This record gives sequence, structure tokens and C-alpha cells, in this order.
Amino acid sequence: MNYDRLLAAYTRARNDLLAARGEHGHWEGRLASSSLSTATAVSALALVQKHGAQNLASELQPLIEAGVKYLAGQQNADGGFGDTDKSHSNIATTYLVIAAVHLAGREQELAPLLTRAQGYVAAQGGMAGLRKRYGIDKTFVVPIMTNLSLAGLCDWREISPLPFELACIPQSWYRFAQMPVVSYAIPALVAIGQAHYFHRKPWNPYSRFVRGAAVAPSMKVLLRMQPQSGGYLEATPLTSFVVMSLAATGRADHAVSQAGVRFLKDSMRDDGSWPIDTNLATWVTSLSLNALAAGGQELPDDERCWSWLRSCQHLQRHPFTGADPGGWGWTDLSGAVPDADDTPGALLALSLLFDGLNSDRQADISQAASMGIAWLLKLQNRDRGWPTFCRGWGKLPFDRSGTDLTAHAIRALNAWMPQVQLLAEVNPRSAALGRPEEIVAAIERGFHFLKLKQNPDGSWSPLWFGNQDHPEEDNPVYGTAKVLLAYRDLQRMTAEPATRGVNWLIEHQNADGTWGSSLEETALAVEALLASPRSAKLQSSVDRGLGWLVEQVEQNRHQNSSPIGFYFAKLWYYEQLYPLIFTVSTLGQALPAARPPE
Repeated sequence: MNYDRLLAAYTRARNDLLAARGEHGHWEGRLASSSLSTATAVSALALVQKHGAQNLASELQPLIEAGVKYLAGQQNADGGFGDTDKSHSNIATTYLVIAAVHLAGREQELAPLLTRAQGYVAAQGGMAGLRKRYGIDKTFVVPIMTNLSLAGLCDWREISPLPFELACIPQSWYRFAQMPVVSYAIPALVAIGQAHYFHRKPWNPYSRFVRGAAVAPSMKVLLRMQPQSGGYLEATPLTSFVVMSLAATGRADHAVSQAGVRFLKDSMRDDGSWPIDTNLATWVTSLSLNALAAGGQELPDDERCWSWLRSCQHLQRHPFTGADPGGWGWTDLSGAVPDADDTPGALLALSLLFDGLNSDRQADISQAASMGIAWLLKLQNRDRGWPTFCRGWGKLPFDRSGTDLTAHAIRALNAWMPQVQLLAEVNPRSAALGRPEEIVAAIERGFHFLKLKQNPDGSWSPLWFGNQDHPEEDNPVYGTAKVLLAYRDLQRMTAEPATRGVNWLIEHQNADGTWGSSLEETALAVEALLASPRSAKLQSSVDRGLGWLVEQVEQNRHQNSSPIGFYFAKLWYYEQLYPLIFTVSTLGQALPAARPPE
């Protein structure tokens, strides 16, 4: 790879990433507008308008009209709707758009749209096709069917009643209660379960009594879990499902509903759309800092950024998941929940800062790191991997341990080992940053999990990222690259699992030098291969991948995002900063090897 071209491309991408910072000193990014989010928001606002206070009706009408107008422009050629404007059609989003149009009272005006959408749904198998898409996981299929029922398009008898009374048991017992939804969907369990109860009460008098008695206490759970912003997880779909369920059961004026409406009003965009989540500010900031450090250059000398990242750490027991203090969520907003991807990202970023600080500031960062390390260690599952939010929830796919999460946790723990070991040598009794042997043991357990979860072909499948063109909507390129970065950081690239992963990446490179179907995947694959022992075959693969990336920068295509992100169950998004961040990280790490000798 020509060094001058590589350096020019890196410099341009790096400057673009630095320019993307906000005036506040950190990165906020921009999530894709979502037809799915917009449809659920329109349905929720329409039901509040119908059942709520009269003075609210006129205020909500412009929002509903703008949302419907946005949806009308998003229909794909096959008649269906995708989660984003770059997404393939899927039956879930299409059903939700149909429901939103009906609840907004626009059936006649948009009759051609509905006809095409219903044709797409029929071709996908109707309700049976919807159930097939989600399998045993009721986290999303029951809310979708509830939305359809509230629009008069589905019989309540077809919908499984969610056991909202289980939300009344102690939070620490949730993982033992065999919940039919994932850990982060308890608000939906409560509100949607109650909607079904009020619309179709059980015949069994005992069940009717127990569930009726659980309505009031489970509403207190809803209220306790709701953040200051009003948006559960800062997520439009989850908040909308709660609001529409309460509004349709005569509680549009309840405090939970009103706070949810406020969130929807605040998060609506100028074009009438809603994103899947408000933002991923903490996540993209930590990724950006780590990417900039990969080039070996000095990080931005901006105290605001580092102080802000430090302030995003959760310092109290979290009401949503019951998580202990110490973790980081994806945003600084009140709806964030600490998780096992953002916490490692923040720990990695803070480790870059440590050496250049004075003793007082080092003590502050050490305290934050100590809490973050303890939080990660406690979260590790019995299967030796790391889950997203809660330990021990393994029944449903998005609650299981993830290879991408586990690899990220390993990297974060390893990044702080020099400080941990130094402190142990200075003061053997101190465990301020954790005990070295405890951290080493957790890392080894994590590697054991990664070895067990490696696919027979040598790849790894991630939990929170996908590829919509993959037959199973999986993204083995992302998963394999992320796992290999853990092997890289601990200098284990010659280990047998890593060698198999590297060979898989080389074998699955496209003819044009790319991987998967996106810039993001290509950049990650090249980054993983850069640390591998060199061979002629590997060098050729790296050079072709780097050449393609450099061309994208030269042609100003290095900020073209693709929908590789998963949210909830098979719900797609893209983030505008992902391709830029991954490009900067990869090109920066490629520079030393490409530099000509003096």
C-alpha cells in the first residue's frame, strides 16, 4: 500500500471525525430515522389523542400528520416497509405501518399504500410469518399484534397474554421467573399485558382476581422504571408501546403516559420521523477516542470530553435493571442503562488518558475504573461469557452471553492490568482496581467461552450486529473481527482459534477487496488482520482491503453508513459515525507498517 496515499486518506478521515464533535467537546452521532419507530409513535399519539384530555388533541394532530406523511414516502417497491430508508422490507415494520395508518384515520386517503402493504404481508405469510420471524421470543411479536388489535386489525384471542403480575415480584427474582420477554422489556410486559387483561379478561375467576390485584402495583413498577426524559431506554418503540397500551385502557392522562408523550414530542425530527433511540453519545464518543488513539497520535486535548465521559458512569443502583453502580450506558441521557459493551468502551478510552494525568486526576479515573472493573466482573455469566444487561438471563437470544460483548470486556480488563499490577506491587493489600488474579481468571474464562462459541467454519457470530443480506441476518464478519481484536490485544494471534478466525476472514473477502456488504465490515476485518502474522496470502488480503478503504476516502464515500446495527429483536438501525470511526481506526493502525524506511 502506498504510504503517501494511506497517510492522506487517514489524515482526511481523522479530520472529518474530529470535525464531527459537537461544541460540547464529545461526539453525539446521528441514528437513522426509522419507519418502525415512526409508526409506533404515530399509533401511540393517535390513541392518546382519542382517549386523552381534549386540549391535547389539537396539539398532537400536527405530529400525527407529519409522521404519516413521512411513512407514506418510505414504502419499498415490493410494497413493504423496512426499519430504515436503507433496509429491506420486513413483515414487522409493514404491519406496524398498516396499524398506524388506520389509527391515524388515513385509510381512505392512503388506500393504494395499504393495498400494496397488505399484499406484501400476505406474501410473507401473515400472522404465521410474523410469529416465525421471532420464534419463542414474545418481546416484539406480542407488542406488534397488540398494536394491530388496538387498530381493530387483530383479534385479542390470537395474542398471548403477557404475565404482567410477574413485574410485582422482587427485581432480583426476575431471572428466575422465566419471563417471556427479554430483560430490558419489562415496561412492555406490564403495559401490554394489562392491555390484554382489560380487553379480554380471563375466564378463570382466580386468574382474574390475581391479575386484577396486580394492576396497581405493576403500574408502580412502570413509574419507577420510567426515566426523567419519559422514554424507556430512550427508545421510541418501547415507549410508544407503553403509551398506546395505557391510552387504550383509559389511562392516557396517567403520569406514565404523559411523560411518554412528552418524550415522543421532544424526540420527533423535523421531517416527521423518529429514530430508534435518541442517540448513542457515550458509545460513539468512546469508540471515537479509541479509534483516534489507534493512529498513535495525540488525542484531543479537551478536558470537557474526558470529564463528560467520566460523568456518564452510573453511580447508583439502576431502577430499570437493578444493576449495581459502576457501569456505563450508551448515552448520557436519563433513559440509558449500563451494559457490557459501553462499559468496556468507556474503560478502554479512560485507560488512554491515565498516564498523562496528575496524581489527583489519576485517583479520580482510578476510582471510576475500579467501579467499572468490579461491575464487569460481577456481570460475567456462569457460561463464562458476558451478557448485555443482566447476569443469568439466558432463555431468549438477546439475553444470552455474546461473543462481541465478551471480547470487548476482555480487552477492557486487559487495558487496566498494568495499573492493577503496579498497584498490587506497591501495596499488596490494596484491591483498589481489583485483584490481578481475579481479573486474569475472568479473562481466561472469557477466552474459554469464545473458544466454545466459535463456529465450525472458524467465524464468530455477534449478538448486537447483523447483515441484512446474510441468510440468517447474522454478521460473522463483525463478530469475527471483534473477537480477533481481543486475541490481538493479549498477543494471542497465533492461538488456534485466532488462526481459524483469520483464515475465515481471508477466505470470505469479496472480489473487490471488501467484506460483507458495508464499509464498516470491511474496515473492521482489515483492522483484525493487521495484527496477524504476515504471509503472502494475508498481505494480499490486507492490501486489497486497505486499497478499497483508501479509495472510499478519496471519493468521499467514507461516511456512507449501512444498517448493520441490531436493536431489540431483529430491529435494524445505522449510525452515521460508524463508518468514519472504523475507517480512522483501521487506517491509523495500518500506517506504521506502510511507512517507508528512513
